[in-house]
Amino acid sequence: MSNRFRETDREGPSQRQLRVGEAIRRALVEVLQEAHFRDPDLQDASITVSEVRASPDLKHASVFVTTLGGIESEKTIAALGRARAFLKGEVQRRVDLRQACELHFQKDTSFDYASRMEAAFRSPRVAADIVPPEPEKPKRARKKK
Repeated sequence: MSNRFRETDREGPSQRQLRVGEAIRRALVEVLQEAHFRDPDLQDASITVSEVRASPDLKHASVFVTTLGGIESEKTIAALGRARAFLKGEVQRRVDLRQACELHFQKDTSFDYASRMEAAFRSPRVAADIVPPEPEKPKRARKKK
């Protein structure tokens, strides 16, 4: 007998969670481009929504954002939190869901992680382990006359 419900979350997000997360991300990008916010912390902010992860029940969504150059990202995330009700309503209008998702804004650290990894790979100590040494050329055998 097969269990059609997942017992653990080791499998990762479902296709529905991924679809809803991407739809919310696109809607948020549109809203952030079009909206004229009253909050001075959001008025001229260049915000990138890199990923949205929806919960299994689709009632909550973690929104991973970063600002251009990572400048004042904490202040921008706080401002997005203050504008949460407005953003939730706009997302609800654009994404057809039974119930509006609660949006939880978080700083996206994947860009920082990627730059640290790139710097690590460029260091001479790590590069020596990554690049294999040149293989030795086999010696030719002399032909006997």
